[in-house]
Amino acid sequence: MAEGRFISYVRVSTARQGRSGLGLEAQQEAVRAYLNGGNWQLVAEVVEVESGKRNDRPKLAEAMRLCRLHKAMLVIAKLDRLARNVAFVSALMEAGVDFVAVDFPQANRLTIHILAAVAEHEAKAISDRTKAALSAAKARGVKLGGDRGNLPEFAAKGRAASLAKRQGEAATRKVDLLPVIEDIRASGITTANGIAAALNDRGVPTARGGAWQAVQVQRVLARAEA
Repeated sequence: MAEGRFISYVRVSTARQGRSGLGLEAQQEAVRAYLNGGNWQLVAEVVEVESGKRNDRPKLAEAMRLCRLHKAMLVIAKLDRLARNVAFVSALMEAGVDFVAVDFPQANRLTIHILAAVAEHEAKAISDRTKAALSAAKARGVKLGGDRGNLPEFAAKGRAASLAKRQGEAATRKVDLLPVIEDIRASGITTANGIAAALNDRGVPTARGGAWQAVQVQRVLARAEA
């Protein structure tokens, strides 16, 4: 039974199919059947007319942006509507968007398991080569042993990496959010309080999942103008 927020993505390969609705209705019906029952909300439906062989699909990028904004899951009718290569699915997962294919709900888990298995195999191969190299060096009389005196340096590097990750996520969030704020401004709402209320009305949560306040809008706008 479906739970949570969803963004639906449907795609057809030709302009003729897009105009006629051929193929779209079947995908839309499959999504509705999958979401039938449960505590769920279909926030938006994005339709794209594009070849599945291309990876630069603007409407799919829009759907992923909406998923990040609304903390929603991407739902598609058929796995081949999303992509035909593992690299693209991997990029989708790295974008911070979870997805489910109605015709193969386990596909996201399966993909992750396959990639994890490959990564594990590569890591083991690297470990085996490292051990072999260390054994050979030891046999030649090379003194082995790590430097235990650089823990503060390692800790500082860890903190810097964590900060960079948070900053990257914040930058992505800003890119996703600003078009929505500009659309609200274009409708005539320009005050921080008004924009906060409009974001709440549209169901867009803050980065922490809460409701918008004027001060948070002001911070976003200040960072955008910096």
